Amino acid sequence: MEYLHNLIDYGILGLLLFMSVVALALAMERWLVYRAVRVEQYADRKVLELHLSHKLHLIATIGANAPYIGLLGTVLGIMLTFYDIGAAGFDTTKIMTGLALALKATALGLLVAIPAVTLYNLLLRRCKVLLMQWDICHGRKGV
Repeated sequence: MEYLHNLIDYGILGLLLFMSVVALALAMERWLVYRAVRVEQYADRKVLELHLSHKLHLIATIGANAPYIGLLGTVLGIMLTFYDIGAAGFDTTKIMTGLALALKATALGLLVAIPAVTLYNLLLRRCKVLLMQWDICHGRKGV
């Protein structure tokens, strides 16, 4: 049973940590791209839109799925706690410790999701501003 506890701790929490690093790296890369882009260099609005929206979906996917991965870790942790209760008997200290440790997966999932969704929304707003600047630069109304 100890290997299942380790799987939850290192597997689920490690995956969430990895997702957090990926979301942050992607957001930083997109921000640097947005700072360097010059809308007047693009003749076609769709080409600019493709360039700006590249990889944004990955940040949104991480933000949307991190809570579910955290919830999976919590459910598995609670299942293991109930299994331990059934195997070893009712020990309040062990039960409360097991439940508290199980909930850390949900907390970490939310800690990954909230910044990822926030970064996605900020980048999406910047993308829309750049597209509006292209429209102004090229004398067009929004498409």
